[in-house]
Amino acid sequence: MHLKKLFVFLLLTLLVTTPVAAETLKIGLNYPQTGRYKDQGLQQRLGAFLAVDEINKAGGIMGRDVELVIRNTSGEPDKGAKNTAELIDRQGVQMLFGGVSSAVAISSGRAARDRDRIYFGTLTYSNATTGAAGHSHMFREPYNAWMTAKALSKYLTTQHADDEYFYITADYTWGWSVEESVRKFTNTDDTSAHQGVKTPFPRALITDFREALEQAEQSDAKVLMMVLFGDDMVRALNVAYEMGLTKKMQVVVPNLTLGMARQVGPTIMEGVIGGAPWVWSVPYQYDYPRGKEFVEAFSSRYEMRPSTAAASAYSIVYQYKDAVERAGTTDTGQVIRALEGHRYTFLKDEQYWREFDHQNVQTVYVVRVKPRNEIMDDDYSSDYFEIIDSMPGDEAAQTREEWEARRKEAGQPLTL
Repeated sequence: MHLKKLFVFLLLTLLVTTPVAAETLKIGLNYPQTGRYKDQGLQQRLGAFLAVDEINKAGGIMGRDVELVIRNTSGEPDKGAKNTAELIDRQGVQMLFGGVSSAVAISSGRAARDRDRIYFGTLTYSNATTGAAGHSHMFREPYNAWMTAKALSKYLTTQHADDEYFYITADYTWGWSVEESVRKFTNTDDTSAHQGVKTPFPRALITDFREALEQAEQSDAKVLMMVLFGDDMVRALNVAYEMGLTKKMQVVVPNLTLGMARQVGPTIMEGVIGGAPWVWSVPYQYDYPRGKEFVEAFSSRYEMRPSTAAASAYSIVYQYKDAVERAGTTDTGQVIRALEGHRYTFLKDEQYWREFDHQNVQTVYVVRVKPRNEIMDDDYSSDYFEIIDSMPGDEAAQTREEWEARRKEAGQPLTL
C-alpha cells in the first residue's frame, strides 16, 4: 500500500476505534459570594463540590462527569435571574440550584422555568417559594417558614404560653412569611400586645438594629423573635448582647445555621433557640449512617463542620443524580416526573418531594445553643446545637387545602 494511503488508513482507524469521552454534564450553582449571606453561600459551594467530586469518582451520572459552574448572586434577585439565564443560554447547564435570599431563589427559579430547566432552592424559607410563587420547575430542598413556625411554636407555647413577644423582622418576603407564620401558631397575632418592627433589607445599618432593640427593651416582652438571617442576625445579636437583652429575654432566631452561630460565637449565642431542617449532630444522635459519612467527609476535607446550607447543596446534587438515573435521561420533564412523590432516606430520616407543590417534606428540629464549654469540646469547636424538640414533616407542612387557599389569594392556578 502506498505510504500516504497507509497513513490515512491508520489515521481513520484510530479515529474510529478510539473511544470518545462523554460530554460533561453541567449543573449551575447560583449563590452569594459577597453580601450579607456570603457565609451561607460558601457553605453551599463546599457541599456542592464535595458531592460532585464523590459522584465523579464513582463514575458520574449515567457515565458523564459532572461539572459545577458557579455564579455570584451578591444576594440580589435581578442578578440571580441574569446569572440563571446566562448559565443556561451560554453555559448549557442542565440543572440549577442555590439561593440564600428567597427573593433571589424565586427570581432565579422563574428564569430557569422560562428556559425549561429545574431550579432547586437551597436556603429559601419564604412560604411563597413553593406556595404563591411556586411553579412546575421549582423544587425546594429545605423546609419553609410555615414548617419552621409550626415546630417552633409547639415548643414555645409550652414554655412561654402567657408571655409577650416582640418581633424584629427583615423587611422582605422571607421575613414577612416567618413573622406571619410564627404569629399564627403562637397566637401572637395581636400586634398591639405583641409588638414588632421591620428592619430594612438588604442594607440595614447597625443603627437600624439598635433602634429596633431599644423598642424591644421598652416593651414588656419576654420573647425576642429575631426574624433576621446571615450577617443581619449576627450584627443584631451582638448589639442585643451589648444591651443585656440576651439575659432579660428568650431570644429566638427562627432559622438558625451553624455559620451564623460561629460568626456570633458561643458566649453570645448560649441559650438562643431556633429551628433547623438539619444540623451536623443529627446523624449521630439518631444513628443515620449516610449522614455520618457526609459529616466526616466534609469535616476531613475542609477542617470544619458542615452547616444546613452545605447539607442542602450536597443533598440536591445527589437527588438530581438519582432522578436522572431513574428517568434514564436528563430531559427536564422526565426528571421532574421522577422527582415528584419520590421518597428517600439520605442524611436523616425519610424525606419526600411532594407532588402538588414540590416542597420537600421532612422532619423539623428545634434546637438550643449549648453552653460554651460543650461547644468547644468538639474537635472543630462547633457542637453548638442541642436538639430539644422535633416535628414530623407531614405534621409540620401545610395541607393541600391550606396551600390551595394561598394560591387562590395570589390569583394563581391550583396546580403547578
